[in-house]
Amino acid sequence: MRFFIKTKYLIFILLIFLFSSKEVFAKEDKILYSKQNISNYLSGIVLLSQNKIEDSFKYLDKVNLLEDKHDTFNVQYIRTLVLLGKFNKAIDFSKSVWKKENFYFEADLLIGLDYFIKEDYVSAEKYFSRLNKISKYNLIFDDFFGNILISWIKAIEGNKNDSFEFLDAVPEHFDNLKLIQESFLQCYFDSDKTPDAFEKLIDRNGSNFSRYDFFLLNYYLSKKKIEVGKKLINEKIKFDDPNILIKQSKIFFNNKKYKKITNYFNCKDPKDVIAEIFYVISNLYSSEKLYKLSNFYLNLSFFLNDKFSPNKKLLAENLFFQKRYNESKKIYNSIKSIGSIYSWYASKSIASVSLITHDKEYSVSKLKKEFGKLQSHNFEHYYELANFYKDNELFEDAIKYYSLALKNIEQSHYLVSKILDRRGTSFERLGKWTQAEKDLKESLKISPDQPYVLNYLAYSWIEKRINIDESFTMLNKAVSLKQNDPYITDSLGWAYFIKGNYINAEKFLQRAVKLLPLDPIVNDHYGDALWMLNRKIQARYFWNYVLTLDNAEQKLKDVITKKLIFGIPKKL
Repeated sequence: MRFFIKTKYLIFILLIFLFSSKEVFAKEDKILYSKQNISNYLSGIVLLSQNKIEDSFKYLDKVNLLEDKHDTFNVQYIRTLVLLGKFNKAIDFSKSVWKKENFYFEADLLIGLDYFIKEDYVSAEKYFSRLNKISKYNLIFDDFFGNILISWIKAIEGNKNDSFEFLDAVPEHFDNLKLIQESFLQCYFDSDKTPDAFEKLIDRNGSNFSRYDFFLLNYYLSKKKIEVGKKLINEKIKFDDPNILIKQSKIFFNNKKYKKITNYFNCKDPKDVIAEIFYVISNLYSSEKLYKLSNFYLNLSFFLNDKFSPNKKLLAENLFFQKRYNESKKIYNSIKSIGSIYSWYASKSIASVSLITHDKEYSVSKLKKEFGKLQSHNFEHYYELANFYKDNELFEDAIKYYSLALKNIEQSHYLVSKILDRRGTSFERLGKWTQAEKDLKESLKISPDQPYVLNYLAYSWIEKRINIDESFTMLNKAVSLKQNDPYITDSLGWAYFIKGNYINAEKFLQRAVKLLPLDPIVNDHYGDALWMLNRKIQARYFWNYVLTLDNAEQKLKDVITKKLIFGIPKKL
C-alpha cells in the first residue's frame, strides 16, 4: 500500500511537470503529450526508480518527440543507455539533443569522450570546457571534470605546462583527486617525481589511498624496475592490507606474473587514466549509497578501459545493494578468474547473496565447498570463514575456525586480538563463560583500548553481578573512547543502576534511549531506572513500549509483563 501511494505521488508530480509548459498545445504538442507517450515515460521513470534498468529502457525508448521538449527525459534516457552499456546509442542521442544554450552535463561528457577516443582533441576540448559550467545537472563538480579532461588533452598534445595549469585550476576542495591526477601526469611525462607523487598520495593522513600502491608497483614494472618493486612489496605492501587489489597484486608479483599487473593499466594511455577518474567518482557515489550514479560513472570507466577487471568488484557490490541479486552474483562469478584472492572474495560474497535468495543451509554449504577448493589455507581464510559462521549464529563452527586461525597466525599480528574477541563472544553465546572470559581478557591484554571488547566483558560481568567496580572502570574508559555509542552508554547507565546510583543511571540511560530508540533492552533499562526514582507512570510507559517492539524477545516480554503487575522490588 505504501509503495502504491508513493507511485501515485510520483505520477502526479510528473504529470504536473509534463504539462507545465508556456506553449499552447499545437498539433505537435498533441503528439508529444499523447496518452501513449505519457504512459511510456511514466512507466520508464517508475521502473528506473526501482532499479529495473532494462525494463525502464523498453518504455523510455518508445517515447516519441519528448527529447525536443524535456531536459529531464533527455538526462534520464542518456543515463539509462549508459547503465545498459549502450554507449554508441547514448552518444548518438546526446548529439541529437545537444544545444549550445543547454548545459546537459551527460551529453557534453559523452560527446567529448567520443571525440577524445577518435583523437579529435579540438572538438573534444570544446565539449569538455562546457563541463566546468554549473547547471542543474552539474551542481557538485564545478571546474573539475572540464579542467581534468582538458589537462589530458594538453598532455597528449605535448603541452606539459598547460597540462599542469589546467590541473591547478581545479578547486582546492578536490585536493585528493588533484593529487591522484598529478601522480598520473608525472607518470605520463616520465618524470623522476613520479614515485614521490605516488608516495605523497599514499601516505596522506586521514585517507586510505593504499589502492595507489598498485599504481606505483605498476609504474615500477613498466620501467622494468623489478628490484624496486620487490622492495615496495616486501617493505610497504602488506598481505594483510584490506584492499584485495593490493593482496592479489602481491601474489602476482611473488609468482613473477608481472604482466597480470601491467595489463590492467598503462599511465601512458590517457584513456586508462580518465577511466580511473570515473572509477574514483563511482566509489564516492557508492559510499553515499547513490548506486545508480555510481554505476553510471563505473560503466564509463569500463567504456574507456575494459581491461581493469578487478574494478568489477565495485559493480557487483552496487548491484547487491540495489537488490539486483542475480546480476550481482553473475559479476562475482566473473571476477573469480582474476586470481585466488578475488576467487575467495567472490565466493564469500556469493554466499551472502545466497543467504537472501536461498537460505542459510544452502549458503553455508556452498561456501564450505568453495573453502575446500582452495589450494592452501592461511589464517585469513580460517578467520573469514569463522566470521561467516559467527554472523550466521553457527557458533560451534565459528570457534573451530577461529582456533585454526590462531594456530596459523604470528602472535604479533594485529588480528590476534580481534580473533580472540570474536571467539570469546562466540563462546559466550554458547554459554561457555569460562572460555569466553579467558579470550576476552586476553584480547584486552594485547590491545587494551578496544571499546567494544571492554563493553562486552564489563557488561557480562555486571549481568553476573561480579567484578562490579572493575566493570565500572572499564565502561568509563569505553565511553571515553566511544562517547556517542548507544550500547556502551547503556552499559554504563546499567552499571550505575546496579551500583544503586539511580540518578546517574537515568541520565546515561536516557541518552542511550535517544541514541537507540527502537532497542528493547535499552528501553527496558531506562524504565527500570525511572521506577527506582519513583517515576512509575513513565516507567510503565517505556515498559509498555517495549511490548510493542517486533524485535523484543519473548523472554524479555515475559519479564516486563511481571514488572507491569508487581513492579521492581527494592532489593535486586
